[in-house]
Amino acid sequence: MTNHETDERSLMLSVKEAAGALGISVSGVYRLIDAGDLHRIKVGSRTLFERRELERYVADRRAAGAHEHAETEESKLAVLLLSGGLDSTTTLAIAQDLGYRTAAISFRYGQRHSLELEAAQAIARRAGVEQHVIVDIDLAKFGGSALTADIDVPKSRSVEEMGDGIPATYVPARNTVFLSFALAWAEVLGADDIFLGVNALDYSGYPDCRPEYIAAFERMANLATKRAVEGQRLRIHAPLIALSKAEIIQRGLQLGVDHSLTRSCYDPTPAGAACGECDSCLLRLKGFAENGIEDPAPYRATPIAA
Repeated sequence: MTNHETDERSLMLSVKEAAGALGISVSGVYRLIDAGDLHRIKVGSRTLFERRELERYVADRRAAGAHEHAETEESKLAVLLLSGGLDSTTTLAIAQDLGYRTAAISFRYGQRHSLELEAAQAIARRAGVEQHVIVDIDLAKFGGSALTADIDVPKSRSVEEMGDGIPATYVPARNTVFLSFALAWAEVLGADDIFLGVNALDYSGYPDCRPEYIAAFERMANLATKRAVEGQRLRIHAPLIALSKAEIIQRGLQLGVDHSLTRSCYDPTPAGAACGECDSCLLRLKGFAENGIEDPAPYRATPIAA
């Protein structure tokens, strides 16, 4: 291979250029990213693709005898973990935009408040999910977290402080427990896709929000279920895992998410107003500020973004 050919193969393409190379729309490229079928590279605020990544995608589609991604997925049912927060609500919108029918699962797990569950119910109704179940499990019996025990929720921390170690708001094995319930329900429903809104950028201290964790759980799920053993491969989708909070909010705006319905605060008032000081509030406020808009959720006082 000549040097010129090597340079051509490593050429980086923009979203628009990738869309042209694949013969699809720009929104179609984002759908492929959301579905995990096309892998991007982030360079600052830019989304880029290696030419060989597009070649890989085309080869994979041809080998599978697939047509348009939306056509293959439009009638499939997906189970989605819905907390009532900004991330899971955006993930729900992404799954539906990809053409999935959706069933949502939420958890009453001994958390500090029930506001997020009330939000989840409103969001599920608004989105028209086919089924929404709330499962009762009591992780407060174990404690070990500021969300399930009498431990102070960290307040007024900088973004740098948030990324320093595993925070007190980490609930031991929570995503493993939640995904296990979602996996069981998905098998009963005959669904081969599970969506969740984990994010590795804003919650880098959470070990169960990392890409390698999601990949490991998917491998386990395909070893542990009757459906997978009989040939129906299960996929775990985490479309927000490499996005910043600002990008998640922007994606939600593109998909028509009503952010006023979502609740993210770790320590709200009894009336339901967000504290504006916990890590979740500060990251959320920062994301809205970076988009140049005001967070429509109610706050206890006028908050200051981190």
